[in-house]
Amino acid sequence: MENRLSYEDASKQLQEIITKIENASLPLDEAIKLFERGQELIKTCYSHLDGAKGKLTEIKAGLDKIEEV
Repeated sequence: MENRLSYEDASKQLQEIITKIENASLPLDEAIKLFERGQELIKTCYSHLDGAKGKLTEIKAGLDKIEEV
């Protein structure tokens, strides 16, 4: 997938792509390349968010066990 960009870096690059597409009259080929890159960056962001969700779920489960004691 990616060289494991951080969530913040992937999000920043994605925002730059959105700005370019919204504010420029791009040739079709360039717009398609930017769109494809945007899809890759979205996948990277979702991957990071899924990982964070998993970690938070584990932490919550651990806290729930402590509360039961």
